[in-house]
Amino acid sequence: MRKDLLALVVGWTLVILSFPLFIAFLSPFVLNEPVMAIRAFAFPLLLSVISGILLIKYGHSENAGDRLRDREAFAAVALGWPVVVFIGALPFWLGGMFHGPIEFYLGESTFQEVMGGSIRAWFESMSGFTTTGATVIDGNTSPKCQPVVPDCINSQSRSLLLWRSMTQWLGGMGIIMLGMLILSRYLGGGMSIARAELTGPALSRLRPRLQETAKVLWSIYTFMTVCEMLLLRFLGNLSWFDSINHALTTMPSGGYSTYDAGIMHFESPTIEWIIIFFMVATGINFTLYHFLWLKEWFNVVTNHELRVYFAVLIGAWLVMMANLIIAADLSSADSFRLAAFQAASIGTSTGYATADFASWPILSKVILLLLMIVGACAGSTSGGLKILRLRIAFVLARREISRIASPRKVHLVRMEGEVVTDDKLWVIVGMLSWWAVIAMSGLLLLSFIEYNLDFESIIGIVVSSLGNTGPTIGAFGPTQTWSSLHWTSMIITSIMMWLGRLELLTVIVLLSPRVWKK
Repeated sequence: MRKDLLALVVGWTLVILSFPLFIAFLSPFVLNEPVMAIRAFAFPLLLSVISGILLIKYGHSENAGDRLRDREAFAAVALGWPVVVFIGALPFWLGGMFHGPIEFYLGESTFQEVMGGSIRAWFESMSGFTTTGATVIDGNTSPKCQPVVPDCINSQSRSLLLWRSMTQWLGGMGIIMLGMLILSRYLGGGMSIARAELTGPALSRLRPRLQETAKVLWSIYTFMTVCEMLLLRFLGNLSWFDSINHALTTMPSGGYSTYDAGIMHFESPTIEWIIIFFMVATGINFTLYHFLWLKEWFNVVTNHELRVYFAVLIGAWLVMMANLIIAADLSSADSFRLAAFQAASIGTSTGYATADFASWPILSKVILLLLMIVGACAGSTSGGLKILRLRIAFVLARREISRIASPRKVHLVRMEGEVVTDDKLWVIVGMLSWWAVIAMSGLLLLSFIEYNLDFESIIGIVVSSLGNTGPTIGAFGPTQTWSSLHWTSMIITSIMMWLGRLELLTVIVLLSPRVWKK
């Protein structure tokens, strides 16, 4: 392991993080709360810049120009995320969203409350950067909501809410991916970085111009964010602040809102259908947008994963609609809209809600739980196992049955017209196996710690954390926060969010001693 290259990559990532932090630093002056610039953002901004520069200086050794290898790329992605999350949590802790040092200095909070506030700020930041969208902001955790206020999230500082939304937008396409792709221009190893943080069937075809592709993907991501913002502002009649925040959290499949009730607060079918459109768009492999950019229509219309993705969403929508009409006694019109929104939201791991689906009939809840596990397309901003991997796993299982029946026949696994090598098949098998191991471990740990919760709530937390969904079934539905979890459970679930966002193997590979050998 070249620790100088690792430091160089993480250092540049922190320097790049300082740019959105600088925007957040300026936002209080626009939002009429200038004190927040110094209180919440000055120290994190300086820490990001100074630590980034120091790491870059440390990383500039005699051989700093050596090519970035897989092990450094994977380590930089896996270890860079907690560093970014830590700095991203500081504004929440220092700015008064949770009990922090300023409240302790003023005698308004105890030391125990301040320590609890630091863990909640970490959780909120991890949930943001991993685009999970689970929140712990409520009257029990935030000094801003004591005494009780009608809407705890909306009572927070505007600049902190904007930063909270920005964490999801940055995490959606991967701020570390962006930083390292820029750096890879000097170090090489761009494909190693892409494999570490992005997945998709078309990475091999993007190899010749990976940096140009990254710029195009970020341009598309930004363009779609602006389009949604304008539609919410002028067609949905939202304020500029709400339009910006919800566009920033829809495109990364995040789900943070500026209100306790989320999208339910607006009670607007127009807003819901706008968000449905963009949620579905975020579940599509972004390399397909690149092909559209290049006018390579054939690669898009023949993509089998895309067709399966739409089939899954439509199937879930229709079954839940029928279930709501029959079992919940809702009207056809309401069932049509509510089922469509939740299928799109949970199927893309966004986590918005227009109804308390935790109280829906059991069939609908089972479908939503399965959607959390499956996720959307590989290479999208959504979480979950991804349709492509599950398709390959299904084809692999079918191949093994065929090999038993016809042992002398050559059985190949093909996907999107290409043969999937055994190396790639074993990576998928390994990831699915580790997903099962981590899910079972999470179930056991949380069942031991949260012994007052029922099984539905525990399994919902585990699946939601690994799938980066947010609101789930049971006691942690869309009308509830996760603040009632014990602090150890918050750490465990935040680790599962981290593992889920980096798709397990990127982090787990660091447990191998061989990775750290020189």
